[in-house]
Amino acid sequence: MKGILEGCILAEVSRQKVYGYELSMKLQEYGLEVSEGSIYPILLRLQKEKYIYGKMEKSASGPNRKYYYLTAQGKEALVDFKKQWEGIKIPVDRLLNGKEQS
Repeated sequence: MKGILEGCILAEVSRQKVYGYELSMKLQEYGLEVSEGSIYPILLRLQKEKYIYGKMEKSASGPNRKYYYLTAQGKEALVDFKKQWEGIKIPVDRLLNGKEQS
């Protein structure tokens, strides 16, 4: 699940800048129940791997927030994740549905 969640976070950050709590809410909109406590360590790890970077910016409401952006390395990692996901989702669906490959 960890690798899948990282890929989902990269996908969402690739669409627009986002801050941690907002990211948690967006993932919930897709049906992924992920606590903020799970998201922040992943964001830190993705920053260490240089897939994303954070930047403090003024917020339309309230205090400044740290917004996350995708880096060039993050774009490559997202492409790799999508390829890996495509390679696993069909076989897993077959397995779960009891359908052998024809």
